[in-house]
Amino acid sequence: MATSLQNLSDYDASSFIDISEKKFGLVVADWNRDITDVLSAGAYETLLKHGAVADNIFRNTVPGSFELTLGAQFLAQHDEIDAVICLGVVIQGETKHDDYICHAVAQGITQVGLKFNKPVIFGLVTTNTLEQAWDRAGGKHGNKGVEAAVAAIQMLGF
Repeated sequence: MATSLQNLSDYDASSFIDISEKKFGLVVADWNRDITDVLSAGAYETLLKHGAVADNIFRNTVPGSFELTLGAQFLAQHDEIDAVICLGVVIQGETKHDDYICHAVAQGITQVGLKFNKPVIFGLVTTNTLEQAWDRAGGKHGNKGVEAAVAAIQMLGF
């Protein structure tokens, strides 16, 4: 379902597992920092809300969304990390850079999750405009960071 037809912050927590012993890595792109900080805060607060311990949530920053994959791999390779949440923003510009970046990040994050057999969550906001990005970072469509944290919790319970 298209994001414009749902709220990214709406979810059913009734089947969530106990995550008080789980460790989470957040990999956050520095590019579009105003937005990625909001995504990161949404993920962090959601994890805490559902029982994660603040000392078990590790935030690491990478330069841009393209680097999310390697940042995720750096965290995922540690046995003590149970799930990695990747957060970034790619906004379409005058060139096709967004197609290349989004495709590479999607493929890379998938590969990291498969390689380390743990949840590595795709929390990349991909939009045509800055306004659409803000709509998905706590605006009218909710917060993609919340959705990513929820996905991590759900996958840990799989």
